[in-house]
Amino acid sequence: MPPATTRTRRNGARTEQVAEHLKAYIVAQGLRPGDRLPSEADLMAALGKSKGTVREAMRMLAAQGLIRTRTGPGGGAFVDDVSRDHAMTMLSNFFYFRDLSLADLYQLRIRLEPEVAAMVAGRIPAETLARFRAETSRFDHPPRDLVEEQAQHVASLAFHRELAELCPNPLLSFIVGFIAKILSDLTVIRRLYAPHNHALWEQGHRHHALLLDALESGDPALAAERMRTHMEAAARLMQLQEVQVAKTFLG
Repeated sequence: MPPATTRTRRNGARTEQVAEHLKAYIVAQGLRPGDRLPSEADLMAALGKSKGTVREAMRMLAAQGLIRTRTGPGGGAFVDDVSRDHAMTMLSNFFYFRDLSLADLYQLRIRLEPEVAAMVAGRIPAETLARFRAETSRFDHPPRDLVEEQAQHVASLAFHRELAELCPNPLLSFIVGFIAKILSDLTVIRRLYAPHNHALWEQGHRHHALLLDALESGDPALAAERMRTHMEAAARLMQLQEVQVAKTFLG
């Protein structure tokens, strides 16, 4: 009998193979979210695999967010729509043990976010723009304490995530939103909002107001330029803030 580790690898390979067959079946049949998959017995017969292997493959796809199972009358396995948040969480796991730096994140933000700004300029619904302006006005004063400091940082990044969601390019939209999510998480985990940095608040508030004017005007070049200026200034100040946080911690 092969060693346990060898059997585990073989079983894992079979499970992945069945999972890939199921994904190919979904594409080939043109199934959409909510459509029912064949029964477990039918899948076993079609794929020539055991019940355990088929079930494990189904669990794998469920963990990936591609299918969902329902018990009881009318139950079974159904194609599911992978949510944006679920996909970002799965991707975050890949970077869990990789030491992402602010420089890594802003290197991409400086290049990608101006593209988003250019693509959404003049296309943002009036009610959304009004909400963005109201949120900017809510933070028209320096933070009074660390609680408000953190709230301002998180709200600023939430604005960038929401702006990315309006981008018609789904891949660009996802990548920019994912970067903003990681940066938001790092801001809270590493307490990058402490100590207070007046220059960071001032440039953020001012650039958001100027950016919203450009987005409302519908000028793609102006929107891109103002976003680029914003990102470059934020990169410099956030990296200085990271150094200051480290010094405070060591002290």
